[in-house]
Amino acid sequence: MQDQDNLSEIEIEDQKIIDNKELSIWEALIPVLALVAMLFFNVFYAFGDDALSGSNQFILLLGAAVAAIVGYFNKVSYKRMIEEVSENLKSTTGAILILLMVGALAGTWLISGIIPTMIYYGMQILNPTIFLASCVIICAIISIATGSSWTTSATVGIALIGIAEALGISLGMTAGAVLSGAYFGDKLSPMSDTTNLAPAMAGTDLFTHIKYMTITTVPTIIVTLIIFIIIGLNLDPTGTADTASILASIDNSFTISPWLFLVPIIVIVLIVRKTPPLIALLTGTLLGAVAALIFQPTIVQAVSGGDSLNFINGYKGIMNAITVDTAVATDNESLNDLFSAGGMSGMLGTIWLIVCAMVFGGIMDAIGALARISKALLSLFHTTFGLFASTVTSCLALNLTASDQYLAIVVPGKMYSKAFEEKGLAPENLSRTLEDSGTVTSVLIPWNTCGAYQSGVLGVSVADYFVYAIFNWLSPFTTLLFAAFNIKIRQLKDAKKGG
Repeated sequence: MQDQDNLSEIEIEDQKIIDNKELSIWEALIPVLALVAMLFFNVFYAFGDDALSGSNQFILLLGAAVAAIVGYFNKVSYKRMIEEVSENLKSTTGAILILLMVGALAGTWLISGIIPTMIYYGMQILNPTIFLASCVIICAIISIATGSSWTTSATVGIALIGIAEALGISLGMTAGAVLSGAYFGDKLSPMSDTTNLAPAMAGTDLFTHIKYMTITTVPTIIVTLIIFIIIGLNLDPTGTADTASILASIDNSFTISPWLFLVPIIVIVLIVRKTPPLIALLTGTLLGAVAALIFQPTIVQAVSGGDSLNFINGYKGIMNAITVDTAVATDNESLNDLFSAGGMSGMLGTIWLIVCAMVFGGIMDAIGALARISKALLSLFHTTFGLFASTVTSCLALNLTASDQYLAIVVPGKMYSKAFEEKGLAPENLSRTLEDSGTVTSVLIPWNTCGAYQSGVLGVSVADYFVYAIFNWLSPFTTLLFAAFNIKIRQLKDAKKGG
């Protein structure tokens, strides 16, 4: 799901799980409890919504320091901790580069008129009543085609957020709908890395995993769509009455043309054809720059700060859009915030958060805390339902502590595969549970790489979209419900018979 190509699938599968027999469960939990307490104070009593501007990042480093102290008293060397942090940071290289490239793409797609054009036509097609449900469906289709929730958010997701802002529809609701659709498509796409990783960890094949996953995934997305349709029927968007003037303002400020859709279409085709995401996003950025010079020369000149459009000013205008804050003023005040982009520099806060989260996760892994917590959870349950519940809890705990969805799949996958086999359960039960709880919930945690990425790209905080990311938080409950009532829980003997 994350478009990180810096770790091959083999490397991820072979990632070691560090065990420290001297570490007790209570010692393993000390850094987690300290981190939660510090974050709670920082967010609810000190900084509120501004916590992600820097203070939460430092809190993650303080949590890492607490973990390091625990490790020191349990004979874990400083060198070992730093090496594990280094490995964790290395694993985020792809995510960081993609974030920078998404910032660049958003800048050129703004000044080229691509995003305004998508908003312009989208406002005319998408009725506010069905808008949220449409967001789910559109993002699901794009995500299935590309295998990437990240690419989906960075392209159509940004445009849908823009349409919602123009219509006066809650951005939290819209982001939740976008992510619900994007993660549904991501889970079922054979091109998604997590969809390939989960069955590899559990010991089943890709298409058996996808087929078995539809049992819980399809009912969850149907419930999600029903809820968004109900919300849509009760919406009273403030921007509906002003749609005509908004469309006129967009038309006056940009050259609107259907030809501009060629750029996002090319990017999506490149992703579908398995082009590395960085290359696809770079191509989209450069095509956006060319489109800006062709369709919006006046805007390029204005962004450059020059008096006329020549080669130097054209270059400066494009580079400004790619790298720093850019805004296109319109005659409608409500659109001015909408038509602004932070460029690559606008992604630095999110990157900072990811780096600090990886430091915490790396030290937790180095001292053996992640393995210790997972083992403790496994030992608590002895029934079949308990095994499913333990797997879900482990995935959630690792998304919370390791701050990376790959580890939330790899660690429980390795730890629980034997337990599922001993219970006589087919491996696809485990692979499905890993995706239902590890993959989709990563976006619900602000300091997880997925939560940081999606909130940064969509410009909506995790706190604002959490409740509305219905598919994401409902998925673990669905998998537990099916386990509790023994619905479609495949036995190992049936799997071997091909039943």
